[in-house]
Amino acid sequence: MTTTGVIRCASRAATTAAATTKPIPTFLQFRSYSSQAPAPREPPSTVSPRWLSDTKARVGKCITFGLKPEQVDEAGSIVSELGTSWRDLVAGSEGFLTDPKRAGLFRQNIVWGEQDSMGHVNNVMYVRFAESGRCNWTRNYGQYHDPKHRDAWEALLTSKGIGLILKSITVDFKFPMTWPDKISVFHKLRSRPDESTQSLVLDVMILSEAKQRPAARCLEDVVVYDYRVGKKSSLEPFMLNQFKKTFDLQEQAKKDNLAKIQQIEERVRKLEMASWDNPDAVEDMGSAAQQSA
Repeated sequence: MTTTGVIRCASRAATTAAATTKPIPTFLQFRSYSSQAPAPREPPSTVSPRWLSDTKARVGKCITFGLKPEQVDEAGSIVSELGTSWRDLVAGSEGFLTDPKRAGLFRQNIVWGEQDSMGHVNNVMYVRFAESGRCNWTRNYGQYHDPKHRDAWEALLTSKGIGLILKSITVDFKFPMTWPDKISVFHKLRSRPDESTQSLVLDVMILSEAKQRPAARCLEDVVVYDYRVGKKSSLEPFMLNQFKKTFDLQEQAKKDNLAKIQQIEERVRKLEMASWDNPDAVEDMGSAAQQSA
């Protein structure tokens, strides 16, 4: 990544530190590109929330400067993958499981009446989205993943025996959603539970389908409670087993999708170096250039 402008203003100490620091992959934090930048060497640990839109813009710039037929096909393949796998790339790269059978809400319509007087989705609705998503996320275990214990999973949402009680929730709003839009809500376990676990900390992503990025993030602290004896409890063994499997799937999803992002990044970089990011690059002005000639 070019750092010319930064180096001119930096102190000698800062320059020395920058020279000895391992290069950071461009899709983690930065949004400028140059042929001087080294190719990313390892998958990132986090991805910029604007990575998807930035990548589309980068491919578009390559097309603007002109590509060979086989490169046009490659650009189309990249755009197609971004279009079909964007939930995996955006949410899956953080460990969220994006299969509809894992989602709390999947492509649910935003209702016009959920907006406030400013024309934005009311802040209270995000808490409701997270709550509804958590209930459905729990029920999904009994419906799809552990039907043998379906009644017990359903009972988690009641006060009959072992249940889950929301202790606290925090919401971090990312941008104001408006109608019309659709949302998908994904939950993930923050840590792998064990036999002593009496509470679950859940990360929540409320994803705007129109913007293809998170509209809000939540953090839920959920207590395992035994209504029969009136105190906190450990998880039932079959529940613990399912949550352990879920956490392992989350970790694998994160690894796989970060690797996919790495591959896409490398493919886009090759297109850039074959089009605008080389000394002989000339922007393709199309028919307008031909007419002026």
